Amino acid sequence: MQILISDKTLSNWSGNTLGVGIFKKGSDKVRKELHKRFSNNIKENSLILKFSARRGEILSLGCFESTPQKLILIGLGESSTFNIQSLRNAASAIAMKGNGDKLGVYFPIEGLDLTSAITAIGEALRLSLYRDHRFRSTAQYINFSEGIDIIGTSHSLSANLTKIWSTCSGVELSRQLVAAPAKIITPQALADTATNIARDFNLDIKILEREECQALGMGSYLAVGQGSSLPPKFIHITYTPKGLINRRVAIVGKGVTFDSGGYNLKVGASKIEMMKYDMGGSAAILGTARSIAELQPVGVEVHMIIAACENMISGSAIHPGDIVVASNGKTIEITNTDAEGRLTLADALVYACHLKPDSIVDIATLTGASVIALGEEIAGLWSTSDHLAAELVQAGEQGGELLWRMPLHYPYRKGMRSLMADMKNTASRAGSSITAALFLKEFISPGIEWAHIDMAGTVWSEKGRNQDPPGATGFGVRTLVNWICSSNQAD
Repeated sequence: MQILISDKTLSNWSGNTLGVGIFKKGSDKVRKELHKRFSNNIKENSLILKFSARRGEILSLGCFESTPQKLILIGLGESSTFNIQSLRNAASAIAMKGNGDKLGVYFPIEGLDLTSAITAIGEALRLSLYRDHRFRSTAQYINFSEGIDIIGTSHSLSANLTKIWSTCSGVELSRQLVAAPAKIITPQALADTATNIARDFNLDIKILEREECQALGMGSYLAVGQGSSLPPKFIHITYTPKGLINRRVAIVGKGVTFDSGGYNLKVGASKIEMMKYDMGGSAAILGTARSIAELQPVGVEVHMIIAACENMISGSAIHPGDIVVASNGKTIEITNTDAEGRLTLADALVYACHLKPDSIVDIATLTGASVIALGEEIAGLWSTSDHLAAELVQAGEQGGELLWRMPLHYPYRKGMRSLMADMKNTASRAGSSITAALFLKEFISPGIEWAHIDMAGTVWSEKGRNQDPPGATGFGVRTLVNWICSSNQAD
């Protein structure tokens, strides 16, 4: 599907569906232009002039003996409250309501940063129209096969669409990985995907096998995967820019390709049937790798790390009460085998610290407590650095992904005290997303900025929301890509 900037106007654009954003006040010229064009083609054409344009309100009008055949008006509310997120939501709504081979969209974006506005429109249109038909028995019809035109803006902004395609390709890869069944997306499949990205985009890659991880002392990570018949795969992709390197960052994703809970088996409302998406963090890392490799940001070296494995039950699986040793020497008493993601991340974070990056960001479907606190549209953010936290929140807003900073309340760490080991892998249920973040902090070396993103609520949308159709959302890719691309500008 192509999305192009068109030099046509509301009066002469031709296609199947025309979508137009309307303010409650201040869109009189647009209303009159549409009323004049469709005065003989819409039965109740006065509805164009009477449309109240409350934010999110949609009016869909059939146009007889006319091209386009459908006119969609989307209310933008008051112009004073119109912003980039409102624009994203409006573009997604039009895309979902339209049909046919070709769509044209117009929005009054003069009051916004034009580069950000075009990016938001393009991403929202492409991502909201994404459909995953891989596992259906018959092919599905795809809307707008002839493309989408953005009307009423300058061709000089067309260059911004290049970044959109790269970012959206990464989001779509992430969605495909998360949505696929666990029998397909195994630790080996994640390693194969990483290898293909590295080959296609000339990135460096290292895949560590079980024996190599043992040699590095990764007892915490390996303990999670020891109950599975599938071998773990530790993945390290490196993007090295041309020229001077001003900044080195590492991003780490949780890669549990299926989480049964282990002997603390997931039962009842724990959605074991959906635990294929417990590798959503690793999918975000691989999607980011694909996007960054194509965008080639200058001045920033990026290390992308995944500790992939399954958490299964067998005679060799880890037991509640076992004690494991992480690669930084810390001993961990396993009080809950279903708190496995932090065990895999522990050794991955130690590995990342050895690379001596300026900043580390990990992303994971880590806790149900984060979902309870923030719902399904906002991810939790914990960080040791105000500066890094602010960068990530801004990068998320730029990509339409919402992050909310949560406290790293150190007194809660006492809940992880163990009689037998240095620490337990869980504390009480109260504040458990905070104690999970505090657990991870134990594996960050002093002097390295660190942030943790808990995407447990945002990885999947059952009914769809705005630019995310039902299913896997690809959350995290846009945030990480935007943050990395701006990292070379960081002081």
